[in-house]
Amino acid sequence: MRILGIDPGLKATGFGVVDADHGALHYVASGTIRTSPDDGALLPQRLKVLFDGIGEVVRRYQPDVAALEIVFVNVNPQATLLLGQARGCCLTALVAHGLEVAEYTALQLKKAVVGHGKAHKSQVQEMVRRLLALPGLPGKDAADALGLCITHAQVARTTQAIARVARLRARTHAAYRAGRSY
Repeated sequence: MRILGIDPGLKATGFGVVDADHGALHYVASGTIRTSPDDGALLPQRLKVLFDGIGEVVRRYQPDVAALEIVFVNVNPQATLLLGQARGCCLTALVAHGLEVAEYTALQLKKAVVGHGKAHKSQVQEMVRRLLALPGLPGKDAADALGLCITHAQVARTTQAIARVARLRARTHAAYRAGRSY
């Protein structure tokens, strides 16, 4: 299964692609899609850059499924709204390309990758490097995206095992403790 992880952001959206094969994880690619108001781009143009960038990644790497980080609420409401718009743009791009999308919180990602939910970004970067046998540390946004791939690979194996025993129904609304899957 090829997994595309997306760490949404208006300034920097990280992406990571990992192949999961019976518990083994293989790094494929990672990077960052950047937008900046300094380039004179207004919000709609910046969102289009994200939409087009996600589309290009999907076309290039042909993932089977995508994992997207669930947005947390910031102290600054304006920043939260902008992040939500960037996230919605990423989600729309993934769905427009026919991908099934699973969603995880930063807490879930940190627990899956590092082992505790209060891990620092540097700890996530280091564990992603180790788990994927990378020669160096990935960037912070790319590390989070790769961490989402790792998280989804772990959850997917468990979900598949449960599905073999009992029929599962997809949730179509609201968040639940284990994340969201559509």
